Amino acid sequence: MKSRLEAERRELQGQIAELERVLEVKPDYTLGAGDPAVYQWEFNLAMRNQAREKLQAIDAALERLAAGRYGRCVRCGREIEEERLDLLPSTPVCIRCAQARR
Repeated sequence: MKSRLEAERRELQGQIAELERVLEVKPDYTLGAGDPAVYQWEFNLAMRNQAREKLQAIDAALERLAAGRYGRCVRCGREIEEERLDLLPSTPVCIRCAQARR
């Protein structure tokens, strides 16, 4: 799992770097113009923020792994289901706690 998380981390770092490069040029915001470049810039900003959040989750999962707590729910302490970890390797909570959060 460590190698999978690290590979995903590297991929995200690359995506973030590319998005940062694209976001360097901010289009002109003129009232009512509806410029597609503005929409694209906003979309890229949202994608970068989402990638950063995912990177933080992966970093936290790697810390739990190093501390021997990976695979245990941070809320209730139960084991996180193997299928859930296969789908969401950086998840910090079991399915019960995730559903209770809703």
